[in-house]
Amino acid sequence: MPVTDKRVRELQVGGALPDELLRASTPYIVRGLAGGWPLVRAGLQAPEAADAYLRRFYGDATVTAMLGKPEIGGRFFYNDAVDGFNFLSVRARLDGVLDELQVQRGMARPGAIYVGSTTIDTALPGLRAENDIDLGGRDALASIWIGNRTRIPAHYDLPDNLAVVAAGHRRFTLFPPEQLANLYIGPIDFTPAGQAISMVDLAAPDLDRFPRFAEAQRHALVAELGPGDAIFIPAMWWHNVEALDDFNVLVNYWWRQSPGWMDTPTNALMLAILTMRELPPEQRRAWQEIFRHYIFEPDEDSLAHIPANARYALSPLDDDKARILRGQLLKRINR
Repeated sequence: MPVTDKRVRELQVGGALPDELLRASTPYIVRGLAGGWPLVRAGLQAPEAADAYLRRFYGDATVTAMLGKPEIGGRFFYNDAVDGFNFLSVRARLDGVLDELQVQRGMARPGAIYVGSTTIDTALPGLRAENDIDLGGRDALASIWIGNRTRIPAHYDLPDNLAVVAAGHRRFTLFPPEQLANLYIGPIDFTPAGQAISMVDLAAPDLDRFPRFAEAQRHALVAELGPGDAIFIPAMWWHNVEALDDFNVLVNYWWRQSPGWMDTPTNALMLAILTMRELPPEQRRAWQEIFRHYIFEPDEDSLAHIPANARYALSPLDDDKARILRGQLLKRINR
C-alpha cells in the first residue's frame, strides 16, 4: 500500500450522474450507485449467486483470459528479463473461465485468473438491460472484468472511466498525470495489456531501485470499493487496481470528450519518437516551440494573418478534413 492517508473524495448523488460530474477532472466515488443492480444483489448473497446470474446471459462467447501461476501473487507483470510476461494469455469460453474460478475458489494458493476489458454486449448480451448506468446519452464502451485476487499495475487510459464494482471488493490507487516521472513507466510499445505500466510493485515498493516513487506516494489517492460502489477516473490518471476477493466482477464505461474523428494521441507520441527524439537539442527546442504555438497554446492571433479559407490543417477539423489530413500523413510515412 502507498504511504498516504489521502482518500478519493466521496459524493452523494441521487439518481443519474449530472453532466458536470461526467466531465470532471479529478476522481470521485459514489457509494451504492449501482446498488439496485440484480448482479450486485446476487454478489452480495454469495459468489455462487453472482456466477449463476452471469451464466444466464452467456451463449458461446470466447474471451481473452490471463492466467498466472500462484507464485506471481496475482500481479500480472513482465518476466525478470522484461522480454516476456509472467502469465499466459489464452482464448477460452467464458463459461470455462467461470468453471475454473469456481474450482480455485477457497484455495490457499490459487492461480491468478483475469478476464479484462471484455465487451458486455458481445460476451453477455442482455446483461445491460438489467444492469446499466445512465450516462446522459454518451456513446460509452461498456466492458466487464472478471477474476480472482489480482493486481493490475498502475497505468492510464485515454478515455474517461466510470468503474462499478459489481461483486467482490477492489482497491484503487490513483496518481495524477504529473506524477509520470516518479512512477518509473516501462516500455510503451511492449506492454502486458496494451497500456504502459509502472514498474513499481505497490504492495512492496523498492525505494532503493525506484527512489522517486516516494514522491509519487505523497500524491497517491486510495479508494476501497464494495459491491454497488462506483469510481470515476478521469482520462490520463494513473491507477493501480487490486481485486481483493476470490471472485470479483467489475463493469466499466469508457468515453472520450473529443470528436470521433480524432486518432489516439499515442500515435503522435510514437511518430514524435521516430521523427524528433534524436534531433540535436537546439532543434528539439525549436520543435517544442512549434508544438506550443500550434497545439498546446494556440490562439486566434497566431492565425489572424492567414485568410480563413486558406488555413487548411490549421482550421477546425471535421470528419472530411480529418480524412484528408490522415491520407496526407499516410502518404508521407509510406513514401
